[in-house]
Amino acid sequence: MNPLGTFVVLGLLVGVWSQTTVDLPPCDDPEVEHIALVARDYLNAQHNHGYKYDLNRIEKIKIVTSPNGEQTFVLEIDLLETDCHVFDPTPVANCTVRPKILTAVEGDCDVVLKRVNEAFTVVAFKCKTEESTEDLCLGCHTLLSLNDTTALDFVHASLATFNNNTLHETYTILEVGRMSSQVVSGGPAYTAEYVIIEANCTNGNCLPLSDPNAKQGICTAKGSRAAHNVDCKMFSTLMPVVDANTTTFLPRVIHVHGGSLPHQHGLKHHKLTALHNPDQNSHLSAESDESAEIVPNVPAVVNAAPVDAAPVVDAAPVVDAAAALDSSSASDSSSKEMPPLRFKRDVAAIMAEPAPAAQADPISPVQLCPGRIRFF
Repeated sequence: MNPLGTFVVLGLLVGVWSQTTVDLPPCDDPEVEHIALVARDYLNAQHNHGYKYDLNRIEKIKIVTSPNGEQTFVLEIDLLETDCHVFDPTPVANCTVRPKILTAVEGDCDVVLKRVNEAFTVVAFKCKTEESTEDLCLGCHTLLSLNDTTALDFVHASLATFNNNTLHETYTILEVGRMSSQVVSGGPAYTAEYVIIEANCTNGNCLPLSDPNAKQGICTAKGSRAAHNVDCKMFSTLMPVVDANTTTFLPRVIHVHGGSLPHQHGLKHHKLTALHNPDQNSHLSAESDESAEIVPNVPAVVNAAPVDAAPVVDAAPVVDAAAALDSSSASDSSSKEMPPLRFKRDVAAIMAEPAPAAQADPISPVQLCPGRIRFF
């Protein structure tokens, strides 16, 4: 074989053997669901205000495998707000998702993860959070802004009632979780949820204790400023911080502010952390963009239960993980991926045909997505 022919053959072989592959597995595949739960737990760990979110549906999944076997998982998932506050140690799997009639809050997140040594690492995400306006009825509870002054007066009145019935401790408000009103005869009826923390009070001025062992809990109050019921549960009496999958949740760091209420922003609900890794913003879908509460990030590593390693193909440059998070929300984009063939081809056959254009993907062009709906 002449040198030119050898060069052509080697070039074609390198082109075939050194490319990455893209898989579009079913959204309800057990391994995909496991990865989505890892993403859910990571997003909840980033979220330091409001409530935990549970997985409702896996919308899309794309797995990019580099020639050295490194895998990148690009997910689009739908989340729903639960009734467990982020300070609550109850595992999210044991929390109750809010029904639509009580004004559910939904999260739409694009998440990219990498798997290295059987551990999943979230390298980028972008979330959009909004309240559901479906199935609302005339006379149903309506969410109020978290800085609604009349509703806040109701919150303070209900806390005073609770403090009057405690013997040895006095509590102040750490965060208002949500407030709603309902039109009834005699005026609006309020429902409020707020987090309390043990306080030191002097001359009517109460400041949160900076002691890490200070008692904390969540209160639910219903009624009016003059007549109401209030029920408070201390977090220390709730479920342990280990879930059924033996995943240990680290104690959440609570930042105590000097005032009885944190800064408010006029929103009706607390938003998921909107963005991680802003330097790679161009790789995240535009429709998940929004301004939201900005909360400090936690380390971007989540360990997962071992799963079967992905098949390793021949070596080639590694694909940047975050770059894989292209416009995952674009219509049917993942179903049109055209990754190359995975098997080595016969040298003689390669010499007998011209350089190939885009190779047909051996996987089915129809992806079984989106997945099942868990709640609504």
